[in-house]
Amino acid sequence: MASPGPMVIAMRLRNQLQSVYKMDPLRNEEVVKVKIKELNEHIVCYLCAGYFIDATTITECLHTFCKSCIVKYLQTSKYCPLCNLKIHETQPLLNLKLDRVMQDIVYKLVPGLQESEDNRIREFYQSRGLERVIQPSTVEESVGDVSQLSLSLAVSQSTSHYYKNDEHVCLCLEKVSSGKDKKKFILQQKYVRCSVRSEIRHLRRVLCHQLNVSPPSLLFNNQTLPDHMTMKQLWLTHWYGKPAPLVLSYSVKEKRR
Repeated sequence: MASPGPMVIAMRLRNQLQSVYKMDPLRNEEVVKVKIKELNEHIVCYLCAGYFIDATTITECLHTFCKSCIVKYLQTSKYCPLCNLKIHETQPLLNLKLDRVMQDIVYKLVPGLQESEDNRIREFYQSRGLERVIQPSTVEESVGDVSQLSLSLAVSQSTSHYYKNDEHVCLCLEKVSSGKDKKKFILQQKYVRCSVRSEIRHLRRVLCHQLNVSPPSLLFNNQTLPDHMTMKQLWLTHWYGKPAPLVLSYSVKEKRR
């Protein structure tokens, strides 16, 4: 059964206020005090019993959880913890979406929660000597003067590293051995790190350039991988839970002269 939408939730909260305080909080100018526990059923994660952090919604049934909670849960299950609906046959993580509206509501309702979470994240990065990269949530936040929007976008696209802040995956590329050319077309550097958005076709082009051969086939367990498959899809479907690097094989055909 699908979860109610944002408008239904808003109306339900309003009705709760009316029933508790016998007045309409949207028309009455008097300050209304509401106990957080009366709203907890809407803003508390079912898995950890805490307030939503990085609220994430399952697109199939619209139930919301903390991002870390639902990702960890889906490592061992393909079903929604609340309604038991199958999220996806093989890749449930692809059917998760950050719910920024819900998260903003939680931060406004729970005093000090956002500041506490920001401090916790800051301490995490500082303790590990890492630089925290904060990306603006909207284009307007990233560009001060909206009139300069087109110019700023042109400059940023030409100078920025598009894949710089992506999650990465580590690969080990092994050549499929044969009797005649065992020592031919061996990569000097067989370990590769690339963006999770990279596709098999990109990796084939790199091998083509490095080995000076026609684009080789990439295989996993002797099965040819499709060109459109991304590294994230490959990792989630074939290597999830295993230690890096992900091992792939490549088969080379010499160029005809």
